[in-house]
Amino acid sequence: MTFSTRSFLIAATAVIGLATPLLSPATAADTKLKMVLNWKYQGPQGWFFLAEDRGYFKKAGIDIQMDQGNGSGAPIPLVANGTYDVGFGDINALIQFAATKPAEAPIAVYVMYNQPPFTVAVRADSPIKTPKDFEGKTIGGAAGDGALKLFPALCKITKIDCTKVTTTNMQPNLREQMLMNKQVDGVFGYVNTIRFSAKLMGVADKDIRYINYGDYGMDLYSNAIIVSKKLAAEKPEVVKGLIEAINHGLEDSLKDPDAAIAAVVKREPLIKPDVEKDRFMATLHDEMNSPEIAKIGLGNVDKERLKKSIDILVEANGLPRTPTVDEIYTDKFMPPASELPKKLF
Repeated sequence: MTFSTRSFLIAATAVIGLATPLLSPATAADTKLKMVLNWKYQGPQGWFFLAEDRGYFKKAGIDIQMDQGNGSGAPIPLVANGTYDVGFGDINALIQFAATKPAEAPIAVYVMYNQPPFTVAVRADSPIKTPKDFEGKTIGGAAGDGALKLFPALCKITKIDCTKVTTTNMQPNLREQMLMNKQVDGVFGYVNTIRFSAKLMGVADKDIRYINYGDYGMDLYSNAIIVSKKLAAEKPEVVKGLIEAINHGLEDSLKDPDAAIAAVVKREPLIKPDVEKDRFMATLHDEMNSPEIAKIGLGNVDKERLKKSIDILVEANGLPRTPTVDEIYTDKFMPPASELPKKLF
């Protein structure tokens, strides 16, 4: 090799090296995941964003994209059809989906909301006092709302005639406004979502009442981390890493709620941090603080309780088949019980 040829090869190698990004092995191997949330960016999602900001997803080799949602029932079909890999959505909507499309149904891998938050909110001066009073009235909700999807089950359990109740869909951001303007008689939703969204409009707690599903025998789990069957089967280590990262973010959020809210503000600067912190704390207290977590840890389920939930939904909605507990939830991706929160306050 002549000197000039050797010099050319060295120079060419140097140029190629400069043109190639210097990626660490971990960065090069990151798995991209798309996740859809249950609702718009709000305080109770702070643990997800804090996990991202503190590098817990990255440490697990995950490059995650988290998008806003349009109701707790909406993530299930979006994960099922492959639009998203992961969803934060209602496990009851998952049960109903699995009863009709078992091959396509995603699976829950970490159940965060272990108390039933489903409600119909009415104005304080409304004549509606019990579910029987829904007959002849109009109730509205977002198309993907979990409480709306569960309404037929509530009708069955409380022995009211669903055909005498008019239900209407609305944009999520119009729900509280339409309720207070008397455009509808009631609205479907989660108690704390409605309560604090109304508060942002200047509506006091005393101006709204709630007809809660849990008061009428519907002792159901609610929002969970849900993944596609494809992801669970093909990349189990990624699912484990995802859950570990979220669990770590939740633990950090319990220790420092202000950091969790700051992580939400980073994504949505227009929110009111004080209201979102109140929403965050109320969600912990009302939707995640079942006494069972002291024994099994947050994220796990009592399988007998979940089985009863499945039976309630199958019977009330006349579903064509009864999914097994193992079709709906698996604990095989969960961190050790010793690493799960067992006390929130």
